Amino acid sequence: MEIKNIDGLKVSQIRAIVNSGGKFVIFPYTVSIVLMTFKRSSSIYLVRPEESSFKYSYKHVLVNGIFGWWGLPWGPVYTIQSLYHQISGGKEVTKEIMTHLAQHDPEANTSTYNINGAVSSNTSHSTGNNDDQPSYNIPR
Repeated sequence: MEIKNIDGLKVSQIRAIVNSGGKFVIFPYTVSIVLMTFKRSSSIYLVRPEESSFKYSYKHVLVNGIFGWWGLPWGPVYTIQSLYHQISGGKEVTKEIMTHLAQHDPEANTSTYNINGAVSSNTSHSTGNNDDQPSYNIPR
């Protein structure tokens, strides 16, 4: 899924925005065709603290209102659920996105780990036997 509004930002800058009140949201929407109803989610949007999420949700409100109701029996049910999330500011997914970004942060130093107060390293140690495999020193 594409994350919108983070172009050019580093993970540390995104973390600062989230810490100051920003959030990541998705907007569920419903599309129905007579007997078939499809429940979908929008792209992920970074909503900054000073922004209103309505500027990102209005398109999905329109799609929902025009195409969501027609499928029986679930079209009206899913449409109302989607409208609730759209009007209330989106379905928040900040925790999941921040976890993902932290795991894939190129600025993070993952060469050492602190386990129970003992620092370990996964950098390769030269033992003189041409073994370039990283060694893991995990304390017991």
